[in-house]
Amino acid sequence: MQVARSLLRSPCTRWRLPRASVCSYHLSSALLLPRQLRSLDQPAAAASLARRCFSQQAGSEEGLVANSLRLLPGLASATALSSVSYVIADKLGVQLLALQGIAGAASPISGIPVAILLGLGLKNLVLSDQQFKLLDPGLKFSTSLVLRTGIVCIGAKLSAMDVLTLGFAGIPAVVASITTGLVFIPWLGQRMGLPPSMSSLIAAGTSICGVTAISALAPVIKANQQDVSFAVANVVMFGTLGMLTWPYLAHSLFILPEQIGIFLGLAIHDTSQVMGAALTYKQLFADDLVFKIAAVTKLTRNIFLAAAIPLLALKLNVGGGEGAKFWSWSTMKKSIPGFVLAFLFVACLRSYGDHMLGEGGRAYGLLSKEEWTRFHSTISTFGGHYCLDDGGGGGDGDDENGGGSVGDDW
Repeated sequence: MQVARSLLRSPCTRWRLPRASVCSYHLSSALLLPRQLRSLDQPAAAASLARRCFSQQAGSEEGLVANSLRLLPGLASATALSSVSYVIADKLGVQLLALQGIAGAASPISGIPVAILLGLGLKNLVLSDQQFKLLDPGLKFSTSLVLRTGIVCIGAKLSAMDVLTLGFAGIPAVVASITTGLVFIPWLGQRMGLPPSMSSLIAAGTSICGVTAISALAPVIKANQQDVSFAVANVVMFGTLGMLTWPYLAHSLFILPEQIGIFLGLAIHDTSQVMGAALTYKQLFADDLVFKIAAVTKLTRNIFLAAAIPLLALKLNVGGGEGAKFWSWSTMKKSIPGFVLAFLFVACLRSYGDHMLGEGGRAYGLLSKEEWTRFHSTISTFGGHYCLDDGGGGGDGDDENGGGSVGDDW
């Protein structure tokens, strides 16, 4: 009792702390320090222990503020670079379309490769070692927590209901294309002596959804910057060439608009590039059906990101194991990060909400179709445009049908 009275008469009141701080101090003392207090016999010792506890709490708050200030320069730089990159990509894309005689359309160029090139130029040509050291804590934070938050949020773009709109003719073509890419490209990379992580990044970017797939997979398999840079360069270069050439070749190779739309949706990597190619075909040959089928085909490819990321993570992190051990729950738990599971969970929430709307109800009994579209578009745009682009060089934007810029990467 004497110890308790001494604790309650601690110097907090003499320090003139706010009432909330005094209450918090007493509560933490009662809950967290029972063993120490029981072992003390002297009131002075109890008061000393209380003072030390308060000092540690104050020190931790100061450390939190100092750590936030350390992160601020890097985070601000990444945000500014992302914004500038999207402006440059928009201007370049509009000029590129103008050269083809197309006006009034959104830019087909993604801000992601522009951001990567600007970042490489700044790091190697402009920033000194001391300046980069100042930005490094915030940049590392961007490529960890911010990037993973973006990956979880882009799960809101994936809906299993969208796959059904493609029809039975297109889905087997999408499955065959993705399977071939995910199997053949790593095999070819191994024969060419490429690192497994680089081959997997190229396979995911080529087969599924370009730079977004690379950005989502890279932290899962712990790929280094060199692997990511080469994979992004591969996707951007070949995808851009395809965007410029395939609309003209497809018109000569195929007869039906359904064939042309599926071909454009499968043969080009990024969504922005697919939309640019389909838009070119639409305006050159006055065929809106090709544009719609190409968009849905590409969106269907994007859906498979939800399956490809965990499988590639499991394969690479386990090291190519086989049999029951490879598929055991303990192996999956260690090899598949938690944010990937959260990404899948968000995709399931989006799919079920769309299903409820398809049945004539409201999404989760609360949101109409328009409200639900705004809700998941806001989440996915935040994750893709602000988190992925700042954190990992990946970018995102509005849905294809949402009226946003096709220069965004999803």
